[in-house]
Amino acid sequence: LGSIPVGLAAAGWTHVGDPDSVDGYIVDAYQNSSASSNEKMFLVTTPSGATYQYTHTLVSGELYNNSFDAISPDEQWMIAGEWGTMSHLQIYPTPLLNPTTSQVGGTLDLSGYIQLDHQVNDIQGCDFVNAAKLICASDDSSETLFSNDKPLLEVDLSAPLSNGDVTGHVVDLGSIPQESVCSGTFEVEGVDYDSSSGTLRVEVIQPSVCDILTTFYT
Repeated sequence: LGSIPVGLAAAGWTHVGDPDSVDGYIVDAYQNSSASSNEKMFLVTTPSGATYQYTHTLVSGELYNNSFDAISPDEQWMIAGEWGTMSHLQIYPTPLLNPTTSQVGGTLDLSGYIQLDHQVNDIQGCDFVNAAKLICASDDSSETLFSNDKPLLEVDLSAPLSNGDVTGHVVDLGSIPQESVCSGTFEVEGVDYDSSSGTLRVEVIQPSVCDILTTFYT
């Protein structure tokens, strides 16, 4: 709760999805407190600490949720996700880093979609392994789309991102671990891949009164 600046909270931005960073630039995915909102926002913090807001107006059929963002290895493109059952992920030019975007904040339009060959549900975060491969964390426990609880998913792209659509082949890698002294419902959160070390991390909020604890599985 204390991570959201007072001015942003007062403007209705009360939820931050799983962020990403590159070369000292941090992009936070902000969601409005109201489901009737027609906007979502990406806040860029530069290495010097300056911040710029980029607001995206929802297109027809788009949900207001802003669950995560992930920046492509070439730094020019950014993907983001909604909530619920989806057949796509969104593609944007990376705000500030892609020269087609304003250097002082402003509006941000969709560039295209990753069209998935298998539906996914409640994606809480994705990160790039390379230019054509993503790892995504799903908080789905229904076992209706995949045969296991809270699956870790690989998305193999038909091509590196550019200004337009690509397809994505979804592979179920298995369940994300859920371990706690407390019983109840866990919540899968963000995912991070460190290309310099080859280290993958997934974070999971523990259930019940243990929800003050977040476990990082490496």
